[in-house]
Amino acid sequence: MAENQPLQKPKPLHRIFTAIPERYDLINHVITLGMDTGWRKQAALACLTSRPQRILDICCGTGDLAIAIARLADYNPEITGVDYSQPMLDKAAEKAGKLAEGKNIKFVNSEIAQLPFPDGWFDCVGISFAFRNLTYKNPLVQEHLDEVLRVLRPGGKYVIVESSQPKSALMRMLDHLYLRLWVFPSGLLISGNKAAYKYLVESAEHFFSAEEAQEFLIKAGFKQAAYKRLFFGAAAVYVAIK
Repeated sequence: MAENQPLQKPKPLHRIFTAIPERYDLINHVITLGMDTGWRKQAALACLTSRPQRILDICCGTGDLAIAIARLADYNPEITGVDYSQPMLDKAAEKAGKLAEGKNIKFVNSEIAQLPFPDGWFDCVGISFAFRNLTYKNPLVQEHLDEVLRVLRPGGKYVIVESSQPKSALMRMLDHLYLRLWVFPSGLLISGNKAAYKYLVESAEHFFSAEEAQEFLIKAGFKQAAYKRLFFGAAAVYVAIK
C-alpha cells in the first residue's frame, strides 16, 4: 500500500521524476539491455545477508528493489519503499499487489532528506540507481547521507547499486559512447523526456569510480565500505556499514 507524508518544497530533480512516463520500467530495461534486473538482484541479495528484519528502499521509484527483496527473501522482513514521486509510488504499489500473500511491503511518499522514521529503525537501507541523483551536484547530499545514517541501526548496512566508471580507459570510453549513442536516444525516443535522459548521461559520465565512491562513503561517516564491479565496471554494488 502507499502512505502519504507532507512534502516540503520541491527538491533537485523533483520535476523530472514526478513527470514519469508510463513506460518507465521498459526504458530502464532497454537502456541497460536488460542487465538492470540482474544487477538489482545482486543488490537485493546483499540486503538479505544476515536476514535483516526491517529494510528500507530509498528513492524506490516503481519499487523494483523492494519487490526483488520481497521475492528473494525466504522469510518475511518488513520492507518499506520511500520516494517523493507519487506517480512512481502508485506504480510500485500496483506491482507489489501481485506478490504472494503474506509479503510485508509498503510505500511511503516522503523526502529522503526528512525521513519519517525513528533513529536506528532499520537493519538495512538499499538504493538502486538513484544514489547518483542524491550525490551528483546535489546541494542536499549531506542531508541525504545524514538521514541514511540516522535511520540505520549501529552495524546496519547501506546497499547501493549504481553506475560507475570502468577502470580500463578503453572500456570507459566505450561506456561513455554507449551512454551517448544508445542510452540518451533510446530514453528520449521512448519517453519524450529530453531533460531526464540528458541528465542521466551527464551524471553517469562524471560520476564516481568504485574506489572514489568507497572513499566517499567512508568520509560520509560509514565505518567501512566494500564494492563489487559489474559489467566491466560500468556499474557496481556497494555495501557500507554504519
